[in-house]
Amino acid sequence: MAQVQRMSRLMIKTLRDDPADAETLNHKLLVRAGYVRRTAAGIWTWLPLGKKVLENITRVVREEMDAIGGQEVLLPALLPKEPYEASGRYDEYGDLLFRLKDRKGSEYLLGPTHEEIFTQVVKDMCSSYKDLPVILYQIQTKYRDEARPRAGVLRGREFQMKDSYSFDTTDEGLVEAYQAHRAAYIRIFERLGLDHRIVSAVSGAMGGSASEEFLAPAPAGEDTFVDCPNCDYAANTEAVTFKAAPADGSVVGPVEELDTPDTPTIETLAAHLGVLASETLKNLLVKVDGEIVAVGVPGDREVDLGKLGEHLAPAVVELVTAEDFVGRPDLVRGYVGPQGLEKVRYIADPRIAPGTAWITGANKEGKHAKNVVAGRDFEVDDQLDVVVVQPGDPCPNCGTGLRVDRAIEIGHIFQLGRKYADIFSLDVLGQQGKPVRVTMGSYGIGVSRAVAALAEQTADDKGLCWPREIAPADVHVVAAGKALQTELALDVSEKLGSAGVRVLVDDRPGISPGVKFTDSELIGVPQILVAGRRSAEGVLELKDRRTGEREELTVDEAIARLTARS
Repeated sequence: MAQVQRMSRLMIKTLRDDPADAETLNHKLLVRAGYVRRTAAGIWTWLPLGKKVLENITRVVREEMDAIGGQEVLLPALLPKEPYEASGRYDEYGDLLFRLKDRKGSEYLLGPTHEEIFTQVVKDMCSSYKDLPVILYQIQTKYRDEARPRAGVLRGREFQMKDSYSFDTTDEGLVEAYQAHRAAYIRIFERLGLDHRIVSAVSGAMGGSASEEFLAPAPAGEDTFVDCPNCDYAANTEAVTFKAAPADGSVVGPVEELDTPDTPTIETLAAHLGVLASETLKNLLVKVDGEIVAVGVPGDREVDLGKLGEHLAPAVVELVTAEDFVGRPDLVRGYVGPQGLEKVRYIADPRIAPGTAWITGANKEGKHAKNVVAGRDFEVDDQLDVVVVQPGDPCPNCGTGLRVDRAIEIGHIFQLGRKYADIFSLDVLGQQGKPVRVTMGSYGIGVSRAVAALAEQTADDKGLCWPREIAPADVHVVAAGKALQTELALDVSEKLGSAGVRVLVDDRPGISPGVKFTDSELIGVPQILVAGRRSAEGVLELKDRRTGEREELTVDEAIARLTARS
């Protein structure tokens, strides 16, 4: 027997207007439909309907994790700082960590992720190769002190996440666990009804080697990804690489200084000289752990600071300020060139290939230089792909122009290797009687983010429109208002509940039929059953929330139809 939830007793308050601070569709609709309530910036209360959706997603995730042999545990969210100091992530996470002290002055943090603690658990519990392989997972609240929480539950300071970890004695075992998780994730997102893409990614602060993201395309997404219309290449833009074409080999004359007053930007320089921005060399100054570094890219491109940060992690990358130019006569703001830079590390995009010639700053106020050749007039310390990817950039595999789109990250899988096993000396006794270092994988799904992603992808102009697997009910029964209609609605609801159908029934007194119909569309249960004008005849109207198709059915027909779908 399934639950029959009467709206007359349900803690719910629907809103006609969008919240003033809401920018994204999921934020607007989840609040308006009474699924969540804002407690503080980036902190949300899940109300009864929202909790049902959250639990339905959790159920699907748990079923698929159990199917690949995962064992569920629950680790603390309040964690000692020492394991994270040992891994270096106590500092790497920087301001993202919530840090606190107990009454005795001992330092703790609220867990952003749990690689360190899971490693310690396995170290304590597993001593032999016979204890492995093992997959452990948890579904738990994580904490990150986001500087700008936004987009409702999509980017909060606390959030629900499934994180799992595989432990194997061989690299082949790690690959097998990775592929098992990959397949499980595909099944999970298909069951949830999420349109998703699997893309190559970077590991970032997690560490490790192979890494893929599961992205849900949506305009509200904070990730950008590319895919190729000609082959199967797909990647987060931070993971896209560019293969530099060799210089054309033509002879370039000596460096020539140009008088270019009032041209501190690429736009003003190109207009002054009558050249394309792509012929110029842009040099962005940043600080890497406090040290000034110059980053060179073609003048028609922008530096992707996120990609640069991933390349240089765990170092902290930030833009220079006016104060950083004080006492540095070699750094002329707006006129920096790589030739003649003193004691400044120079990073260049692969497009700044040896032998290519550029127009760039002459390191003098109001002066630029042309015929500045990479490898002849300046040296590149590090060649890193750091430009913002644009539509039409060549596919690294086949050269076809790439497409660029926005998406929400809903899952991420990593082959961590032995990074954390090395830090915590995670060894087991091998078959030959000698210690064997364990290798690990890490796999995450954003459970609360999945709610937001589904809202973004499936909603229409009337409200939410949940897939049946995760909806808070199978059918929303609406009593149009009169006593006879309410009596019929409740009677049908009880019969459906007895047959295993999850029912939300709007039996609220004193609420007009128009408001009830509007709320049923806003709340987004997949089927709407209305006890209306033909209730006295025992006839109901069944409406498909997504398609809008309607048909009139007798009570018995409606029960048979909805029971068959349950």
